Amino acid sequence: MRIHTLALSAACLLLSLTGPASALTSSPEPLYPGTSVAKLAEQAPVHWVSVAQIENSLLGRAPMAVGFDIDDTVLFSSPGFWRGQKTWGAGYLTNPDFWEKMNNGWDAFSIPKEVGRALIAMHVKRGDSIYFVTGRTQTKTETVSKTLQDDFLIPGVNMNPVIFAGEKAGQNTKVQWLREKNIKVFYGDSDNDITAAREAGARGIRVLRASNSTYRPLPNAGSFGEEVIVNSEY
Repeated sequence: MRIHTLALSAACLLLSLTGPASALTSSPEPLYPGTSVAKLAEQAPVHWVSVAQIENSLLGRAPMAVGFDIDDTVLFSSPGFWRGQKTWGAGYLTNPDFWEKMNNGWDAFSIPKEVGRALIAMHVKRGDSIYFVTGRTQTKTETVSKTLQDDFLIPGVNMNPVIFAGEKAGQNTKVQWLREKNIKVFYGDSDNDITAAREAGARGIRVLRASNSTYRPLPNAGSFGEEVIVNSEY
């Protein structure tokens, strides 16, 4: 009887020793992982610029043609694209019905970006001619030009109709338009915007794409050594 009691006591002791260890290995991740000053201070080695610095760099230069991409550059237009995906499915970007809607009214749900307001106001003040060159598919009619002019208060003397460059596999369709319109500065959120500007001999300046944009994956701004506008995600 005594031997049985000792064996039982030993088993209980073993369980009491191994129990906490098992609980420790199966415990969840810390609820508050914390941070450090080094992590908070970490910044990507990017050529950051402000709108004021861009304006200062153009001092003394005569009025010129400047260009803007539209989606995720001057407009947060994800609401329309999200609706398109929900309505027509994964292939919505190749559906003419989607582009008819997007180019003729759905930008009423797009949010003008503050960086767009600041940049366009600066270029209007300079007397620059403003072009919008987009990768959207062209449609027979469009209200995008009026929406942009109204949203950003662009005088008629500075405003040009939107250029719908579209997209073609293996071709950067914006290059020819930047050359044809003699655009000297081009703002965009995508890699194609920056490479198009460089190929056309223009100064390409990156605008940050909002992290909740439907256009994924998010690009690595500054990866070409281009200027990137601070706080330009909204």
